[in-house]
Amino acid sequence: MSLIEHTALHEATRNSYLNYALSVITSRALPDVRDGLKPVQRRILYGMFHNLKLYPDGRYRKSAAVIGEVMAKYHPHGDSSIYDAMVRMAQNFSLLHMLVDGQGNFGSIDGDSAAAMRYTECKLTPLAVELLSELRQRTVDYRPNYDGQHMEPVVLPAQFPQLLVNGTEGIAVGMATRIPPHNLREVIDAAILLIDKPDATCAQLHRKLKGPDFPLGGTILNTTDELRAIYETGSGSVRIQGTWEFHREGRQGQAIITTIPYAINKSTLVEKMGGLIAAKKLPQLIDIRDESTDVIRIVMDIRRSRSDATTRVDAEAALAYLFKHTPLQTTFPVNLTCLIPTENSDVCRPTRANLLEILQHWLEFRCKTVRRRLEYELEKLRDRLHILEALSRVFDVLDEIIAMIRASEGRRDAHEKLIARFAFTDIQADAILDLRLYKLAKLEIHAILEELEEKQAEADRIEALLSSQVAINDVVRQELLELRRLYGQKRRTTIGTTEAVTYQEDAYIVSEDAYLIVTREGWIKRQNSFSSIDKIRIREGDDIACVALGNTRKTVTFFTDQGGAYVLRLDVVPATTGYGEPIQRQFKFNDGERVIGIAMNDARSLPSTAPTQISLTDDTNIPPFGVAISRKGRTVRFSLHQHTELSNRNGRRFMRLEKGDAVLNVFLCAGDENINIASKHGRALSFPVADINLFKGAGKGVTGIKLQSHDSVYAAQVTTSRSEGVTVETPRGRTVVVNASRYLGSRGGRGKVVIKRGEFSGWTPEIMRFDRLQAAEEE
Repeated sequence: MSLIEHTALHEATRNSYLNYALSVITSRALPDVRDGLKPVQRRILYGMFHNLKLYPDGRYRKSAAVIGEVMAKYHPHGDSSIYDAMVRMAQNFSLLHMLVDGQGNFGSIDGDSAAAMRYTECKLTPLAVELLSELRQRTVDYRPNYDGQHMEPVVLPAQFPQLLVNGTEGIAVGMATRIPPHNLREVIDAAILLIDKPDATCAQLHRKLKGPDFPLGGTILNTTDELRAIYETGSGSVRIQGTWEFHREGRQGQAIITTIPYAINKSTLVEKMGGLIAAKKLPQLIDIRDESTDVIRIVMDIRRSRSDATTRVDAEAALAYLFKHTPLQTTFPVNLTCLIPTENSDVCRPTRANLLEILQHWLEFRCKTVRRRLEYELEKLRDRLHILEALSRVFDVLDEIIAMIRASEGRRDAHEKLIARFAFTDIQADAILDLRLYKLAKLEIHAILEELEEKQAEADRIEALLSSQVAINDVVRQELLELRRLYGQKRRTTIGTTEAVTYQEDAYIVSEDAYLIVTREGWIKRQNSFSSIDKIRIREGDDIACVALGNTRKTVTFFTDQGGAYVLRLDVVPATTGYGEPIQRQFKFNDGERVIGIAMNDARSLPSTAPTQISLTDDTNIPPFGVAISRKGRTVRFSLHQHTELSNRNGRRFMRLEKGDAVLNVFLCAGDENINIASKHGRALSFPVADINLFKGAGKGVTGIKLQSHDSVYAAQVTTSRSEGVTVETPRGRTVVVNASRYLGSRGGRGKVVIKRGEFSGWTPEIMRFDRLQAAEEE
């Protein structure tokens, strides 16, 4: 008979992976809705309670002893995983209500790891005992451990909804869970509401359970509707923000952070904030230091100001930046996935539950455990009543029983005679034989009768409770109220009551004047000053194309030959006296795309406008304007206001070009100038800029000059004076100034012939500067 079984590889792989996935989901990563614990957490608490008896009023024990006990008998998956799970249950910044009372170094909020298990000690907290104490009363089922040598509980008889109170997180195969902690009082209030009103909805429960309550405090920014949607669907995101206070001592103001978001490493957060201050991203702050002890206190010194109002505004601006760029404001993803029991209590199925389902399953489980506890107590009472009834009968036949015992051959003989004579049971007969002589006194007999009466009354009470589900619910309700009284705490996390601070990007830029310098090869830089243009340092073979004065908080628009407009703020341009950097580092240019015009969006570098000369009905098309001329003679006019806002790396369009065409130049104008155009084959035309149609968006433009098929625009210039124009050179070396006084015509015309043979052979574009800029430089 062959011992080899043949199977397809894909089937073997599928079965093995499914078994592995099921094991991870049900036995490792996800919590049970009944006690809110993962298997490793449950085994740690059970080992400490049942095996080592580390009760809150007892002594501490080395953590290594706990880990060894749990790993040897219940959880054979490695000591580090067990210790990490136990450490988390002992951290007051991880759990809202700790389940392990740790002594020694159990880590810190700064990311410090716990000391080795041989150095730390632990025992259970009083609240943890509330999860375990009813184990002695057979309230839950047990199952064999991994090797069948010991028994362990399937779940703990949790007396409160631990899943919601302390939350949990875990990653299984194909699913994950992340449940935030909640305030114990609010969770119990919601559970009591469900007891009193079984048909309650998620919305009604949410009125009691307002939202997560994180150990570190903070402020939840979600609206009530957003939080309700999370509890109704079982998933969503909670936005949480640290809290701060404003202090002022003399002229020195301070912004003090008093809480940080949950699960954030404090030292990393402080380091990141310090880096932003060092990089001068936050001009409002001059220093930061961590003065935290058991209480979080991160102090940030604000730049000095004579006014309290100004200092506070600076503090708010700095905090708004930190909320946006650091984990001081973060998002906590919520995923209420847990294990829900099936008809077989040993088998659970993973489910993304909502708040109502979680509380319903826990209450159902809790009612079962209370019923089993009461049944256990009733059983013990009946056992005791059984003995007390026998002892009460002994008083009436005491002399006969004593004589019978004295005449017996031994204990067995006396045992049999008692059963035969008085119809006692084996248990009753043993109890009578074990009775001490002083118990036969008259007062002791009275005590037995009183105990019999009390025990019978208690048994009747428990039987009445077991006969009514309403009574069981009332027991659960009263016990929850007692837990609320003993362990309830004030909410640490506020909801939606933080002082609003508005993020304004300009507030974090040092305001100063600087010159933007752009070369014809597309290199950019900014300098605070220069003595003359020919002293500005540029790369060999390159020339300066533009010099513009502006404030670092203003934007700069770069126009390219492919019809693109790219906008950045001047402070982003590298400040250097060197060569600067290529413009392509800031934007995503196409192949061969280059800058052919710029607009410094600062009034000092823009032409003076005369709006009274221009009739406009749309405020998006107000002067100053940009005028573009393409190689094929197409031209557009647009308001520069359309291109002052920051763009992304891909920029935006100001002109749509035909295939094979390119923008020659983009000029800035007020609207009352003339544009002077010279074609490659010797034609010239000048006409008013106002004749060019205004475009609100990217357009193909209108004809500026009508060209023959083999001709193209060679040079162009916008001027305010009729005598000024664009200077070109003929093949014989003669210079011609194309201006309005000699070549004025209509837009779209062919222009006048300047040369009959050959082509223009020379034209040097002027450096883009404005008179107002030159005046500012002279001042």
